[in-house]
Amino acid sequence: MNSSPSDLAQYPFTPKTFQTADGHQLSYLDEGDGPTVVMAHGNPSWSYLYRNVVTALKPKYRCLVPDHLGCGFSDKPQDYPYRLQNHIDNFTALLDSQGIERCVVVVHDWGGAIGMGWAGQHPERVAGLVVLNTAAFHSSRIPRRIAVCRWPLLGGLLVRGLNGFALPATFMAVNEKMRSEIKAGFLAPYDSWANRVAIHRFVQDIPLQPDHPSWKSLSRVESSLEQLRDKPMLICWGGGDFCFNDHFYAEWRQRFPAAQAHYFPEAGHYVLEEALPQVLEQLQPFLVSCHA
Repeated sequence: MNSSPSDLAQYPFTPKTFQTADGHQLSYLDEGDGPTVVMAHGNPSWSYLYRNVVTALKPKYRCLVPDHLGCGFSDKPQDYPYRLQNHIDNFTALLDSQGIERCVVVVHDWGGAIGMGWAGQHPERVAGLVVLNTAAFHSSRIPRRIAVCRWPLLGGLLVRGLNGFALPATFMAVNEKMRSEIKAGFLAPYDSWANRVAIHRFVQDIPLQPDHPSWKSLSRVESSLEQLRDKPMLICWGGGDFCFNDHFYAEWRQRFPAAQAHYFPEAGHYVLEEALPQVLEQLQPFLVSCHA
């Protein structure tokens, strides 16, 4: 990765680093002071997804935003397993290292399974949950354009060789054209075959069948959601998402009927890119109520 944080639009932050149990460097943002808000990104984004949320919240809150291993400014080891449980373990170790005893957890995309994987095992440390176009439960639904990226040989060529996952996300995850400097920010960590390793591994790690290595991990996450039913939850959903579509939105509402739910029909998968003011309008009072 040739870029530095200072090169990126709307990213006026200096990441910190944490060493995982297996010796890899995990990059994370730690901005602001006050009650803690932890944000978990998905694939193929990184902490850049939350840049404007951090800027808005840091005057009153401590914002902790890791780049999962293989993503953003974190190390990108080529022989790492990159399984769901690995990411949950790293997320847990980071929060423990920072002494996070109580926080609101914000999740998007794969961050749903990772963040909820931590939250369901530590409900006493959860002040509230914010759900943005994600899942933390089993589903057999997978768009064909993503399924192709899982095919042997062809998947690696598409995702790692041709950048056929991170690059298309800059126009498929939004419904309005992304500005060139923002597109460059999302793509900056993924500028080579080696640096796209985690993007491919995330796609391969979607557990669609019981014999998949991460099936049991996701089953544990799904089961642990029951521990969170009484927690305050805010759902902010982009209705134009081709992947996490209305089926997933309905699933969250069924599982958490008391949640505050807001649906933004014009926003895509990257809901924070196209409905940021509307999300912040709901998020800021929600955080006040969680930390009251």
